[in-house]
Amino acid sequence: MALFEIQNHKPKIINQKSSIVNRPRRLRATPALRAMIRETELNARDFIYPLFVRHGEHGEGRSEIRSMPGVYQLSVEESVREAEAAMKSGVNAVILFGIPAEKDPVGLENFDHNGIVQQAIRAIKKEIPEMVVVTDVCLCEYTDHGHCGILNTGEHIHLPEGYVLNDETLDVLAKVAVSHAECGADIVAPSGMMDGMVAAIRDALDENGFENTPILSYAVKYASSFYGPFREAAEGAPKFGDRKSHQMDPANVREALREAALDVDEGADMLMVKPALAYLDVIRVVKDAFPELPMAAYNVSGEYSMIKAAAQNGWIDEAKVTLETLTSIKRAGADVIITYHALDAAKWLAG
Repeated sequence: MALFEIQNHKPKIINQKSSIVNRPRRLRATPALRAMIRETELNARDFIYPLFVRHGEHGEGRSEIRSMPGVYQLSVEESVREAEAAMKSGVNAVILFGIPAEKDPVGLENFDHNGIVQQAIRAIKKEIPEMVVVTDVCLCEYTDHGHCGILNTGEHIHLPEGYVLNDETLDVLAKVAVSHAECGADIVAPSGMMDGMVAAIRDALDENGFENTPILSYAVKYASSFYGPFREAAEGAPKFGDRKSHQMDPANVREALREAALDVDEGADMLMVKPALAYLDVIRVVKDAFPELPMAAYNVSGEYSMIKAAAQNGWIDEAKVTLETLTSIKRAGADVIITYHALDAAKWLAG
């Protein structure tokens, strides 16, 4: 081991035989070595890119979302262009969220054959048949009250008025999933956290000849404060109350395992944890419990916007922080990551 003596403010090296046997730094010495032993590889094909689709004609088809710089509400035509850009960057999957022309207590456009998501599915699959199209299956963007299900309006006297009714909502979710499959969706992704939603959708898909359509379940979805920008983007904020009656308490992890196990038993083909960054421990626990199923994690709007805001203020290096963040999500156990960073991250990985 080399020791140092200070003489005239300059170090003098005293050579001594090294007693350090294990030197992990040996494998960090060069970029080539670091890359060779890298444990977690991030790739553009790991990403699912969210698209917000709304009604709009040519020339008015792209509207930036104030709280999510670089993310837009898109017309059907523009959603095809955005999907093409994703495919060119190496991102081969998108997830669609719809903004209807009109809202009502049930969300009728949600399962209309000519609804906005149904139009976007057909358009994207026609122009880019190899693109994997995932669809969000929920009610919140389509209902005039902004909640994830049918509300009690007094018919259930043992429940408070405005309470989200579970079983009545399942019928609507099943109709939505079937309508998406009929239009060519590759994967349906129920996100409402209704009990029995996977079983109801699986039964409906199978009965209508879509037994090969996979279900990506938002199995573990927390009542999180990180969803704020999304609610502006999807125009789906609840008009009253909150979603704590069906979304999970952020303090719970054992409950996450129960929710995931129930969805696996009901026929889920993939599981999701949402949000991602504040729940990396949950991703790991769920992945370890169900290693045989692909694991998705949703890098949600608030997580995205925090990085964007800090980068715009010059406080962080956006590219480096984004890639480090996405790597942490994959390292925690996610096989795929739903992220608004998808196109930028693909570009940075390629460059």
